[in-house]
Amino acid sequence: MVQIILVLILAYLLGSIPSGLIIGKVFYKTDIREHGSGNLGGTNTFRTLGVKAGLAVTLIDILKGTLAASLPVLVGLDINPLLAGIFAVIGHTYPVFAGFRGGKAVATSGGVLLFCAPLMFLTIFLVFFASLYLTKYVSLSSMLAGIFAVIYAVIEMDIPLLIAVTLLASFVIYRHRANIRRILNKTEPKIKWL
Repeated sequence: MVQIILVLILAYLLGSIPSGLIIGKVFYKTDIREHGSGNLGGTNTFRTLGVKAGLAVTLIDILKGTLAASLPVLVGLDINPLLAGIFAVIGHTYPVFAGFRGGKAVATSGGVLLFCAPLMFLTIFLVFFASLYLTKYVSLSSMLAGIFAVIYAVIEMDIPLLIAVTLLASFVIYRHRANIRRILNKTEPKIKWL
């Protein structure tokens, strides 16, 4: 039981690593929380610091989820890797290292699925970019990818995966509630590079 608690704490701490804040301050002398949406995730990094920084932050945030989900396997614990992954997503969203102001859970959730359900990850990755190409809304595409993940898990009849992706998708949608209002008001920014 102690080992399980330690792994879940470590997963949370991994998720808490504020890659957007670190890359912004170290390489650009910029606190991205003071720009754009004020969010620490990849989307705000793209908008504030550019493509290279945005790609780096997104990749790191994905890998945080992948590494956290792999922890139970690496240490030989008999718990579902999805549980550790959820703790990493909580850490990413409410990071102890950045005043509990983090990202919107999208990339780190994706990283969890990359480890636990790679085919689902690939499928929702394609759904995300198809939606992004058609709508130019990152927020809407993120939410649609989450909804599709739930549908995918229902089709697969994988109950633990369904519970986990339902939690993650709900979290993603909750974190995007301001974006939903802006989409309805037609004030949500669209990407220009796709």
